[in-house]
Parts: sequence; structure tokens; C-alpha cells
Amino acid sequence: MFTVNIKGAESKAEFFIEDGKIIEIRYSSVRGRRPLTRRQMDNFKTVVEYHAEEIVQKWIDYFVFHKQVESKTITRKI
Repeated sequence: MFTVNIKGAESKAEFFIEDGKIIEIRYSSVRGRRPLTRRQMDNFKTVVEYHAEEIVQKWIDYFVFHKQVESKTITRKI
């Protein structure tokens, strides 16, 4: 699961993996939080889908292999 918080609004993306491949990404709001606006959600989906493999690999590195991972600041438009 990957969450984003923009000015107090928060939504999440859940990755479903089968045989080592991402088969689905589900987007939803976070209980008790205001969801992203339509525009923010569209941008969130674009970023997540573009970086999906990298997000999953960093999750595996950190939680499975206990490696240090570097955060990434995205500064260019996709």
C-alpha cells in the first residue's frame, strides 16, 4: 500500500502482485481522512502507474530484505 497526503487530503494505492508482476492497482480513500480531489487523484494515479515497479521494488528492499532505501523527490512532469 502506498499513501499520499496533499494539504490534509489523503488517498492510497494498493498493489496486487501475481507471479512477480503487478496485475492490478486499486485506489481508495483513507478512512477518517478527506480524499484527494479529482484532479489530485488523477495526478496521483499518473505518478503511481509511471513509478509502480520502482515503488514495489523499494517496498520489497525495505520490508523483505531490510535494506536502506533512498526517498525520491519527483520534480519533473510526467
